[in-house]
This record gives sequence, C-alpha cells and structure tokens, in this order.
Amino acid sequence: MKKIFLEINLTWPKLIIMSVILGVYTAIMAMLPIAKDTSFSDLTVTFEVWIFFGIFIIMNSKSPKDSALKCFVFFLISQPLVYLVQDVINHSNLFFTYYRFWVLWTIACIPMGFIGYYMKKGKWWGLLILLPMLLLTAEECTGYLSRTIFSFPRHLLTTIFCMSMLIIYPLAIFKNKKIKTIGVIISAILIIFIVLVCIMKPPVYSTYILSNGDKYQFDDSYKTYLLDKKYGDLKIECEEETKDCMIHADFKKAGKTELILESPNGKKVIFDISIERSKYTIKEKSN
Repeated sequence: MKKIFLEINLTWPKLIIMSVILGVYTAIMAMLPIAKDTSFSDLTVTFEVWIFFGIFIIMNSKSPKDSALKCFVFFLISQPLVYLVQDVINHSNLFFTYYRFWVLWTIACIPMGFIGYYMKKGKWWGLLILLPMLLLTAEECTGYLSRTIFSFPRHLLTTIFCMSMLIIYPLAIFKNKKIKTIGVIISAILIIFIVLVCIMKPPVYSTYILSNGDKYQFDDSYKTYLLDKKYGDLKIECEEETKDCMIHADFKKAGKTELILESPNGKKVIFDISIERSKYTIKEKSN
C-alpha cells in the first residue's frame, strides 16, 4: 500500500485517463441491473471509494498546488461523466438534476487537496488532516454494515473495503511509528463503534403494506403475520375516528416469504412478499 500512496508517478496524462475510466465505469455500474444494490454500484452514491482516490492523488502529488489542481481536475472530469454517460445512453436528465450537488464537492477539492498534501510531512497534525476522511469513511461504513446485516451478503465488499481503509490509511501515509499507532488506534475505535452501533441498533425497515378498502376488508380483530418470522413483525393499526386500518411492518431481514391475513373465523388470505432494504413487492397467491 505504501507504493500505491507514495511511489506512483502520477502524471497529468495518467490522471486524465484515470478520471475518464472511473467516470465511465461508475456510470456503467449505475446502469447495470445486475449491479443494483450491490457493492459494485455503491461508488455511484457514496464517498468511500472517492475518498480513496482523493488520498491516492494527494499522496502522489509533488506539491500542495499540484495536489489541489489534480484533485480538482480528477473530479471535474470523472463526476460529470458519471451523469453524462447515463444521459446519452438512457436519454435521462441526470446531469442537471444531480451534478449541482457534486460540483460543490469538486470546488471544495481545491482547498482539500492543498491542505491534504501536508499529510506527507509526517507531522502529528497530519493526523488531524486525515481525521475528517476517517470519520466520513466510518460513517459510510456504518450504513453499509447495516445493509449487509439486513441483506447479507449485499454490500459486504464495501463494508470490508471501508474497514480496511480505516486501518491502511494511517499505516500507509505516515512514517512515524507513534503517529501510525495513534492513527490505527483511532481507526480501531471507529470500527468497534461501528460494529457496536449496528449490533445494538439492528437495521429495521418500517413501512405500511395493505389498507382495508374495496379489495381487502379487515380490522383490528384480524391477525396478520409472516410465515417465517425471522423476516420481521406485522400488526394491524386502525384510526379510531375513521376506522381505516393498515398493516404495519417492521422488516428485519431481506428475502422472500408469505404474508398471511387471517379473519376471526379462520379464513386466510395469503400473499407472496419479497423484502429488500428499502422496498418490497407483494402479490396475492392464487388459490
């Protein structure tokens, strides 16, 4: 890893080629159905991989000015390409919808690249410069570990990548043993905190599924449950004034099972339900 962060001759042609390749690759991952909701498409929505490339550029730059300009140009090329490639292929309008968010980060790369270069000086304050990047990586890691727990093994590679980078960054960037040690301790504390948060507050997808109406008639005298209870808990909630009722779900795991709606006299309506981290599909089974 030291060779990757400190011994690459990052010329301008190499930087531009890297920017184009990563921009196009990210756009492809965003469009590929097979990559949807997997580690391969995570870089299309979150920061962890882009933090890695930002640090890679900073550590292989020759001066603070060189670092600032190369970080700026890298994101100036790669991020618009992510949206423009999708717009051309899918005839969408993503560039004008989403790039206004990324353009602010692109501009911020100028001071961040300039200041980030001073991590190469090997001083204790270099760890303070690295700390925001560690915290942001840790934040992304928390979200992906939660998703992995909910829908294993989805996002597992991203979770491993984030945890690995938290340890590798201080080891690869700094030469001083004390600074390395302190950096690794900080990263280890962050990883422990991430794991504890996800264990103590496991992921739950709360939503409403069915409402009583023309097709399905039920009230709070009915029972509802999932055939395999490991996927979560259901209950019927009714408004006192309107008597409108809905099935509330707390899903705890992704997968497929059956939802049963049972009347007081034992009559059952059975549905096939497919659960994902933030959505579901449901269809009544044929008798």
